[in-house]
Amino acid sequence: MSHPRPVVRPARRLHRAVSATAVAVALLAGLAPAASAAGAGERTAEAAAAGRRLDRAELQARLDAVRDAGVYGVFSAARDGRERFDGAAGTADLSTGRPVRADLRHRVGSVTKTFTAVAVLQQNAKGRVDLDRPAGDYVPDLLPGERGRKVTVRMLLNHTSGIEDYIADAFPSLQQGTTGSLDDHRYRTIRPAELIGYGVARPQRFEPGTDWSYSNTNYVLLGEILRKVTGQDPERLIAKDVIRRAGLRDTYFPGTDPHIRGAHARMYESFYGLIDPPRDYSVYNMTWGGTAGALVSTPQDLNTFYRALLTGDLLPRRQLDQMRTTYEVRNEQGEVILHYGLGIYSLDTPCGPAWGHDGGVWGAGTLALSSPDGTRQFALGYNLMKYQRINDAGTGLDPHPADAAMTDYRDQALCGRTVPKPPQAPTVPKHDSVEAPAPLSPALPALPAPPAVPAR
Repeated sequence: MSHPRPVVRPARRLHRAVSATAVAVALLAGLAPAASAAGAGERTAEAAAAGRRLDRAELQARLDAVRDAGVYGVFSAARDGRERFDGAAGTADLSTGRPVRADLRHRVGSVTKTFTAVAVLQQNAKGRVDLDRPAGDYVPDLLPGERGRKVTVRMLLNHTSGIEDYIADAFPSLQQGTTGSLDDHRYRTIRPAELIGYGVARPQRFEPGTDWSYSNTNYVLLGEILRKVTGQDPERLIAKDVIRRAGLRDTYFPGTDPHIRGAHARMYESFYGLIDPPRDYSVYNMTWGGTAGALVSTPQDLNTFYRALLTGDLLPRRQLDQMRTTYEVRNEQGEVILHYGLGIYSLDTPCGPAWGHDGGVWGAGTLALSSPDGTRQFALGYNLMKYQRINDAGTGLDPHPADAAMTDYRDQALCGRTVPKPPQAPTVPKHDSVEAPAPLSPALPALPAPPAVPAR
Protein backbone atom coordinates (compact mmCIF):
# COMPACT_ATOMS: atom_id res chain seq x y z
CA MET A 1 0.00 0.00 0.00
CA SER A 2 1.43 3.38 -0.96
CA HIS A 3 1.17 6.40 1.26
CA PRO A 4 1.26 10.11 0.40
CA ARG A 5 4.48 11.97 1.07
CA PRO A 6 3.47 15.41 2.32
CA VAL A 7 5.81 18.36 2.00
CA VAL A 8 6.56 19.79 5.40
CA ARG A 9 6.18 23.55 5.56
CA PRO A 10 7.81 24.39 8.84
CA ALA A 11 6.80 27.42 10.86
CA ARG A 12 9.35 30.12 11.43
CA ARG A 13 9.35 30.34 15.21
CA LEU A 14 12.06 28.71 17.25
CA HIS A 15 9.67 26.57 19.26
CA ARG A 16 8.93 24.63 16.10
CA ALA A 17 12.57 24.59 15.15
CA VAL A 18 13.75 23.20 18.46
CA SER A 19 11.87 19.93 18.77
CA ALA A 20 12.66 16.31 19.50
CA THR A 21 14.12 15.67 16.15
CA ALA A 22 15.48 19.29 16.07
CA VAL A 23 18.49 19.19 18.29
CA ALA A 24 19.29 16.08 16.34
CA VAL A 25 18.28 17.22 12.92
CA ALA A 26 20.33 20.35 13.22
CA LEU A 27 23.29 18.18 14.00
CA LEU A 28 22.47 15.48 11.53
CA ALA A 29 20.93 17.05 8.53
CA GLY A 30 22.50 20.46 8.65
CA LEU A 31 26.16 19.73 8.81
CA ALA A 32 27.16 17.71 5.80
CA PRO A 33 26.47 17.91 2.08
CA ALA A 34 23.87 15.39 1.01
CA ALA A 35 24.89 12.45 -1.13
CA SER A 36 22.60 10.14 -3.02
CA ALA A 37 22.67 6.37 -2.88
CA ALA A 38 23.19 6.33 -6.64
CA GLY A 39 26.36 8.38 -6.26
CA ALA A 40 27.72 5.87 -3.78
CA GLY A 41 26.99 3.04 -6.19
CA GLU A 42 29.13 4.61 -8.86
CA ARG A 43 32.32 4.19 -6.83
CA THR A 44 34.70 1.56 -8.08
CA ALA A 45 34.86 -1.73 -6.20
CA GLU A 46 38.44 -0.96 -5.23
CA ALA A 47 37.60 2.42 -3.74
CA ALA A 48 34.59 1.03 -1.95
CA ALA A 49 36.66 -1.77 -0.43
CA ALA A 50 39.27 0.72 0.75
CA GLY A 51 36.58 2.86 2.32
CA ARG A 52 35.15 -0.04 4.31
CA ARG A 53 38.18 -0.25 6.57
CA LEU A 54 37.85 1.43 9.95
CA ASP A 55 40.69 3.92 10.30
CA ARG A 56 41.05 4.03 14.06
CA ALA A 57 43.51 6.92 14.08
CA GLU A 58 41.19 9.05 11.95
CA LEU A 59 38.16 8.16 14.03
CA GLN A 60 39.93 9.04 17.27
CA ALA A 61 41.19 12.31 15.79
CA ARG A 62 37.65 13.28 14.86
CA LEU A 63 36.35 12.47 18.33
CA ASP A 64 39.16 14.66 19.68
CA ALA A 65 37.94 17.43 17.36
CA VAL A 66 34.44 17.25 18.87
CA ARG A 67 35.96 17.67 22.32
CA ASP A 68 38.22 20.49 21.13
CA ALA A 69 35.14 22.26 19.70
CA GLY A 70 33.72 22.58 23.20
CA VAL A 71 31.76 19.40 24.00
CA TYR A 72 32.85 18.15 27.43
CA GLY A 73 32.89 14.44 26.64
CA VAL A 74 32.13 12.29 23.60
CA PHE A 75 32.27 8.51 23.27
CA SER A 76 31.49 6.15 20.44
CA ALA A 77 31.57 2.67 18.97
CA ALA A 78 31.88 1.97 15.24
CA ARG A 79 31.65 -1.39 13.45
CA ASP A 80 32.22 -2.73 9.98
CA GLY A 81 31.36 -6.40 9.88
CA ARG A 82 33.49 -7.91 12.65
CA GLU A 83 35.86 -4.97 12.77
CA ARG A 84 35.33 -2.62 15.69
CA PHE A 85 36.44 0.76 16.99
CA ASP A 86 35.73 2.02 20.51
CA GLY A 87 36.85 5.55 21.27
CA ALA A 88 36.32 8.46 23.63
CA ALA A 89 37.57 11.99 24.22
CA GLY A 90 37.04 14.47 26.99
CA THR A 91 35.64 14.59 30.49
CA ALA A 92 32.85 12.61 32.13
CA ASP A 93 32.75 14.63 35.36
CA LEU A 94 33.89 18.25 35.50
CA SER A 95 34.20 18.21 39.28
CA THR A 96 36.68 15.32 39.37
CA GLY A 97 38.21 15.39 35.89
CA ARG A 98 37.25 11.75 35.33
CA PRO A 99 37.63 10.98 31.62
CA VAL A 100 34.90 9.47 29.47
CA ARG A 101 35.28 5.93 28.16
CA ALA A 102 33.74 4.31 25.14
CA ASP A 103 31.40 1.93 26.98
CA LEU A 104 29.61 4.34 29.34
CA ARG A 105 25.89 3.97 29.89
CA HIS A 106 23.93 6.97 28.67
CA ARG A 107 20.38 8.30 28.42
CA VAL A 108 19.66 7.87 24.71
CA GLY A 109 16.43 9.89 24.45
CA SER A 110 14.44 9.41 21.28
CA VAL A 111 16.49 6.46 20.10
CA THR A 112 13.91 4.80 22.38
CA LYS A 113 11.36 5.41 19.63
CA THR A 114 12.92 2.80 17.37
CA PHE A 115 12.63 0.21 20.17
CA THR A 116 8.97 1.14 20.76
CA ALA A 117 8.21 1.01 17.04
CA VAL A 118 9.75 -2.46 16.80
CA ALA A 119 7.49 -3.67 19.61
CA VAL A 120 4.41 -2.24 17.86
CA LEU A 121 5.39 -3.85 14.56
CA GLN A 122 5.95 -7.18 16.31
CA GLN A 123 2.36 -6.97 17.53
CA ASN A 124 1.31 -6.06 14.00
CA ALA A 125 2.98 -9.26 12.76
CA LYS A 126 0.96 -11.19 15.35
CA GLY A 127 -2.29 -9.62 14.14
CA ARG A 128 -2.93 -7.65 17.34
CA VAL A 129 -2.27 -4.15 15.96
CA ASP A 130 -3.48 -2.87 12.58
CA LEU A 131 -1.31 0.03 11.45
CA ASP A 132 -4.15 1.64 9.51
CA ARG A 133 -6.79 1.22 12.19
CA PRO A 134 -7.84 4.31 14.19
CA ALA A 135 -5.73 4.67 17.31
CA GLY A 136 -8.88 5.55 19.24
CA ASP A 137 -10.13 2.00 18.73
CA TYR A 138 -7.31 0.83 21.01
CA VAL A 139 -7.22 3.66 23.56
CA PRO A 140 -10.60 5.45 23.37
CA ASP A 141 -10.17 6.97 26.81
CA LEU A 142 -6.86 8.60 25.84
CA LEU A 143 -7.71 9.64 22.28
CA PRO A 144 -11.47 10.12 22.19
CA GLY A 145 -13.90 11.48 19.65
CA GLU A 146 -13.24 12.49 16.08
CA ARG A 147 -9.49 12.70 16.56
CA GLY A 148 -9.40 9.12 17.79
CA ARG A 149 -11.22 8.07 14.62
CA LYS A 150 -8.94 10.01 12.26
CA VAL A 151 -5.50 9.32 13.72
CA THR A 152 -4.21 5.86 12.81
CA VAL A 153 -1.48 3.84 14.48
CA ARG A 154 0.73 4.47 11.44
CA MET A 155 0.31 8.23 11.88
CA LEU A 156 1.56 7.94 15.46
CA LEU A 157 4.56 5.94 14.30
CA ASN A 158 5.62 8.36 11.57
CA HIS A 159 4.61 11.65 13.25
CA THR A 160 1.87 12.58 10.80
CA SER A 161 -0.87 12.54 13.47
CA GLY A 162 -0.85 16.30 14.04
CA ILE A 163 -1.05 15.74 17.81
CA GLU A 164 0.92 18.34 19.73
CA ASP A 165 4.00 17.54 21.81
CA TYR A 166 3.54 17.47 25.60
CA ILE A 167 6.94 18.90 26.58
CA ALA A 168 5.96 22.55 26.94
CA ASP A 169 3.21 21.64 29.41
CA ALA A 170 5.24 19.02 31.26
CA PHE A 171 7.92 21.68 31.84
CA PRO A 172 5.81 24.86 32.03
CA SER A 173 8.59 27.34 32.76
CA LEU A 174 9.80 26.81 29.19
CA GLN A 175 6.73 28.73 28.04
CA GLN A 176 8.09 31.76 29.90
CA GLY A 177 11.58 31.31 28.49
CA THR A 178 13.17 29.98 31.69
CA THR A 179 14.40 26.55 32.71
CA GLY A 180 13.29 26.44 36.37
CA SER A 181 10.90 23.53 35.85
CA LEU A 182 13.79 21.32 34.75
CA ASP A 183 15.00 21.51 38.36
CA ASP A 184 11.56 21.58 39.97
CA HIS A 185 10.61 18.27 38.30
CA ARG A 186 13.89 16.39 38.69
CA TYR A 187 12.34 13.74 40.99
CA ARG A 188 8.73 13.89 39.79
CA THR A 189 6.94 10.74 38.65
CA ILE A 190 4.50 11.53 35.88
CA ARG A 191 2.13 8.96 34.40
CA PRO A 192 1.65 8.33 30.66
CA ALA A 193 -2.00 9.42 30.76
CA GLU A 194 -0.98 12.82 32.11
CA LEU A 195 1.63 13.32 29.38
CA ILE A 196 -0.86 12.28 26.71
CA GLY A 197 -3.44 14.59 28.21
CA TYR A 198 -1.13 17.57 27.76
CA GLY A 199 -0.63 16.85 24.07
CA VAL A 200 -4.24 15.96 23.31
CA ALA A 201 -5.59 19.03 25.12
CA ARG A 202 -3.80 21.32 22.69
CA PRO A 203 -5.26 22.04 19.24
CA GLN A 204 -4.27 19.82 16.32
CA ARG A 205 -1.27 21.15 14.43
CA PHE A 206 -2.85 19.98 11.16
CA GLU A 207 -5.41 17.54 9.84
CA PRO A 208 -4.21 13.99 10.58
CA GLY A 209 -2.17 12.51 7.76
CA THR A 210 -1.65 15.76 5.82
CA ASP A 211 1.68 16.96 7.22
CA TRP A 212 4.56 16.02 9.53
CA SER A 213 5.48 17.24 13.00
CA TYR A 214 7.65 15.48 15.57
CA SER A 215 5.73 14.76 18.76
CA ASN A 216 6.70 12.72 21.80
CA THR A 217 2.99 12.35 22.59
CA ASN A 218 2.72 9.95 19.65
CA TYR A 219 5.11 7.48 21.22
CA VAL A 220 3.66 7.59 24.70
CA LEU A 221 0.32 6.78 23.05
CA LEU A 222 1.95 3.85 21.27
CA GLY A 223 3.17 2.57 24.62
CA GLU A 224 -0.39 2.62 25.93
CA ILE A 225 -1.61 0.82 22.81
CA LEU A 226 0.94 -1.90 23.58
CA ARG A 227 -0.38 -2.06 27.14
CA LYS A 228 -3.94 -2.45 25.87
CA VAL A 229 -3.34 -5.17 23.28
CA THR A 230 -0.89 -7.27 25.33
CA GLY A 231 -2.03 -6.65 28.90
CA GLN A 232 1.62 -5.99 29.84
CA ASP A 233 3.52 -2.94 31.00
CA PRO A 234 4.95 -1.57 27.72
CA GLU A 235 8.45 -1.01 29.07
CA ARG A 236 8.63 -4.58 30.36
CA LEU A 237 7.26 -5.82 27.04
CA ILE A 238 9.95 -3.93 25.09
CA ALA A 239 12.61 -5.27 27.47
CA LYS A 240 11.45 -8.85 26.81
CA ASP A 241 10.62 -8.77 23.11
CA VAL A 242 13.17 -6.25 21.83
CA ILE A 243 16.05 -5.64 24.23
CA ARG A 244 16.61 -9.24 25.34
CA ARG A 245 15.84 -10.65 21.90
CA ALA A 246 18.56 -8.42 20.43
CA GLY A 247 21.02 -9.66 23.04
CA LEU A 248 21.62 -6.27 24.67
CA ARG A 249 23.37 -6.30 28.03
CA ASP A 250 23.46 -2.65 29.09
CA THR A 251 20.10 -1.34 27.85
CA TYR A 252 17.13 -0.85 30.14
CA PHE A 253 14.23 1.37 31.15
CA PRO A 254 14.99 3.06 34.49
CA GLY A 255 11.36 3.36 35.60
CA THR A 256 11.08 5.81 38.50
CA ASP A 257 14.73 5.42 39.57
CA PRO A 258 16.46 8.75 38.85
CA HIS A 259 19.93 7.18 38.94
CA ILE A 260 21.72 5.37 36.12
CA ARG A 261 23.01 1.95 37.09
CA GLY A 262 26.64 1.35 36.22
CA ALA A 263 29.40 3.59 34.90
CA HIS A 264 28.14 6.76 33.21
CA ALA A 265 29.07 10.38 32.62
CA ARG A 266 27.58 13.45 34.20
CA MET A 267 25.14 15.06 31.77
CA TYR A 268 25.38 18.82 31.38
CA GLU A 269 22.62 21.03 29.98
CA SER A 270 23.29 24.53 28.63
CA PHE A 271 19.90 25.16 26.99
CA TYR A 272 21.37 27.59 24.45
CA GLY A 273 23.02 29.67 27.19
CA LEU A 274 20.02 29.94 29.50
CA ILE A 275 21.83 27.70 32.00
CA ASP A 276 25.27 29.18 32.59
CA PRO A 277 27.37 27.38 33.59
CA PRO A 278 25.76 24.19 32.27
CA ARG A 279 24.13 22.08 35.00
CA ASP A 280 24.34 18.33 35.60
CA TYR A 281 21.07 16.45 34.97
CA SER A 282 22.40 12.91 35.06
CA VAL A 283 20.21 12.19 38.10
CA TYR A 284 16.66 12.54 36.77
CA ASN A 285 13.33 10.73 36.98
CA MET A 286 12.72 9.84 33.34
CA THR A 287 9.02 9.00 33.55
CA TRP A 288 8.56 12.19 31.53
CA GLY A 289 10.12 10.29 28.59
CA GLY A 290 8.65 6.80 28.97
CA THR A 291 8.27 4.88 25.72
CA ALA A 292 9.17 8.07 23.83
CA GLY A 293 12.61 8.57 25.33
CA ALA A 294 13.53 7.08 28.73
CA LEU A 295 15.90 4.32 27.64
CA VAL A 296 19.46 3.91 28.98
CA SER A 297 22.00 2.20 26.70
CA THR A 298 25.60 2.19 25.44
CA PRO A 299 27.07 2.84 21.98
CA GLN A 300 27.97 -0.83 21.69
CA ASP A 301 24.42 -1.98 22.50
CA LEU A 302 22.91 0.49 20.05
CA ASN A 303 25.11 -0.86 17.26
CA THR A 304 24.04 -4.40 18.14
CA PHE A 305 20.39 -3.34 18.16
CA TYR A 306 20.37 -1.58 14.80
CA ARG A 307 22.34 -4.40 13.18
CA ALA A 308 19.82 -6.94 14.50
CA LEU A 309 16.95 -4.78 13.26
CA LEU A 310 18.27 -4.03 9.77
CA THR A 311 19.38 -7.62 9.14
CA GLY A 312 15.90 -8.96 9.94
CA ASP A 313 16.48 -10.54 13.36
CA LEU A 314 13.76 -8.55 15.14
CA LEU A 315 10.99 -8.19 12.54
CA PRO A 316 9.59 -10.16 9.61
CA ARG A 317 10.47 -8.74 6.20
CA ARG A 318 6.99 -7.27 5.66
CA GLN A 319 7.12 -5.28 8.91
CA LEU A 320 10.69 -4.15 8.30
CA ASP A 321 9.64 -2.89 4.87
CA GLN A 322 6.76 -0.99 6.48
CA MET A 323 9.18 0.51 8.98
CA ARG A 324 11.35 1.81 6.16
CA THR A 325 8.46 3.36 4.21
CA THR A 326 9.23 7.03 4.72
CA TYR A 327 7.91 10.56 4.47
CA GLU A 328 10.10 13.37 3.23
CA VAL A 329 10.83 15.98 5.88
CA ARG A 330 11.86 19.31 4.39
CA ASN A 331 13.30 22.50 5.83
CA GLU A 332 11.90 25.91 5.08
CA GLN A 333 14.03 26.15 1.94
CA GLY A 334 12.23 23.06 0.62
CA GLU A 335 15.29 20.83 0.96
CA VAL A 336 14.81 17.25 2.15
CA ILE A 337 16.66 16.90 5.45
CA LEU A 338 15.63 13.35 6.28
CA HIS A 339 13.17 10.59 5.43
CA TYR A 340 11.13 9.55 8.47
CA GLY A 341 9.71 6.04 8.60
CA LEU A 342 8.10 4.20 11.50
CA GLY A 343 10.36 5.07 14.42
CA ILE A 344 13.46 5.18 12.22
CA TYR A 345 14.73 7.62 9.63
CA SER A 346 17.25 7.77 6.83
CA LEU A 347 19.44 10.65 5.81
CA ASP A 348 22.01 11.14 3.09
CA THR A 349 25.74 10.89 3.69
CA PRO A 350 28.65 11.20 1.25
CA CYS A 351 28.51 7.42 0.72
CA GLY A 352 24.75 7.00 0.48
CA PRO A 353 21.79 6.74 2.83
CA ALA A 354 22.13 5.78 6.50
CA TRP A 355 19.37 4.52 8.82
CA GLY A 356 18.88 5.12 12.53
CA HIS A 357 17.73 7.73 15.01
CA ASP A 358 19.11 10.34 17.32
CA GLY A 359 18.12 11.31 20.82
CA GLY A 360 18.40 14.14 23.27
CA VAL A 361 17.35 14.63 26.88
CA TRP A 362 18.51 17.17 29.42
CA GLY A 363 22.30 16.94 29.29
CA ALA A 364 22.65 13.91 27.02
CA GLY A 365 22.79 13.56 23.25
CA THR A 366 22.96 10.41 21.12
CA LEU A 367 23.22 9.54 17.45
CA ALA A 368 23.10 6.02 16.01
CA LEU A 369 23.28 5.35 12.26
CA SER A 370 23.87 2.28 10.08
CA SER A 371 24.36 1.40 6.47
CA PRO A 372 21.13 0.04 4.95
CA ASP A 373 22.33 -3.57 5.30
CA GLY A 374 23.42 -3.08 8.92
CA THR A 375 27.06 -3.99 8.30
CA ARG A 376 28.68 -0.58 8.80
CA GLN A 377 27.48 1.54 11.71
CA PHE A 378 28.30 3.78 14.61
CA ALA A 379 26.72 5.17 17.76
CA LEU A 380 27.83 8.33 19.50
CA GLY A 381 27.06 9.78 22.93
CA TYR A 382 27.96 13.22 24.31
CA ASN A 383 27.37 14.93 27.62
CA LEU A 384 26.80 18.61 26.82
CA MET A 385 23.46 19.55 25.27
CA LYS A 386 22.25 22.66 23.45
CA TYR A 387 25.67 24.24 23.43
CA GLN A 388 24.60 26.28 20.39
CA ARG A 389 23.30 29.84 20.71
CA ILE A 390 20.10 31.34 19.34
CA ASN A 391 20.75 33.80 16.55
CA ASP A 392 20.08 37.51 16.97
CA ALA A 393 16.81 37.26 15.06
CA GLY A 394 15.55 34.53 17.41
CA THR A 395 14.64 32.33 14.43
CA GLY A 396 17.23 29.58 14.68
CA LEU A 397 20.65 28.59 15.94
CA ASP A 398 24.02 30.02 15.03
CA PRO A 399 26.46 27.49 13.55
CA HIS A 400 28.72 25.83 16.12
CA PRO A 401 32.03 24.10 15.35
CA ALA A 402 30.99 21.05 17.39
CA ASP A 403 28.15 20.40 14.92
CA ALA A 404 30.58 20.29 12.01
CA ALA A 405 32.98 18.11 14.00
CA MET A 406 30.24 15.59 14.80
CA THR A 407 29.22 15.41 11.17
CA ASP A 408 32.86 14.94 10.19
CA TYR A 409 33.06 12.01 12.63
CA ARG A 410 29.77 10.61 11.32
CA ASP A 411 31.03 10.63 7.75
CA GLN A 412 34.34 9.02 8.68
CA ALA A 413 32.58 6.34 10.73
CA LEU A 414 30.10 5.47 7.98
CA CYS A 415 32.07 6.19 4.84
CA GLY A 416 35.71 5.72 5.80
CA ARG A 417 38.42 6.87 3.43
CA THR A 418 35.96 7.48 0.61
CA VAL A 419 34.47 10.51 2.34
CA PRO A 420 35.37 13.73 0.50
CA LYS A 421 36.56 16.73 2.47
CA PRO A 422 34.04 19.57 2.18
CA PRO A 423 35.44 22.76 0.64
CA GLN A 424 34.35 24.72 3.71
CA ALA A 425 32.75 24.13 7.06
CA PRO A 426 29.02 23.52 6.59
CA THR A 427 26.49 25.66 8.38
CA VAL A 428 23.43 24.82 10.38
CA PRO A 429 20.32 25.70 8.39
CA LYS A 430 17.17 27.09 9.90
CA HIS A 431 14.97 24.25 10.99
CA ASP A 432 11.51 24.13 12.44
CA SER A 433 10.39 20.61 12.87
CA VAL A 434 13.06 19.21 15.09
CA GLU A 435 15.28 20.07 18.16
CA ALA A 436 18.48 18.99 16.49
CA PRO A 437 17.27 15.57 16.51
CA ALA A 438 17.50 16.30 20.51
CA PRO A 439 15.45 13.65 19.65
CA LEU A 440 13.44 13.46 22.84
CA SER A 441 14.05 17.08 22.94
CA PRO A 442 10.93 19.11 23.18
CA ALA A 443 9.10 21.35 20.81
CA LEU A 444 9.92 24.42 22.78
CA PRO A 445 8.30 27.81 22.94
CA ALA A 446 10.11 30.80 21.55
CA LEU A 447 12.98 31.78 23.81
CA PRO A 448 14.33 35.30 24.21
CA ALA A 449 17.89 35.91 23.16
CA PRO A 450 19.32 36.96 25.50
CA PRO A 451 16.80 35.67 28.06
CA ALA A 452 14.73 38.27 29.83
CA VAL A 453 14.74 36.23 33.06
CA PRO A 454 17.84 34.49 34.41
CA ALA A 455 17.67 30.70 34.45
CA ARG A 456 17.57 28.95 37.80
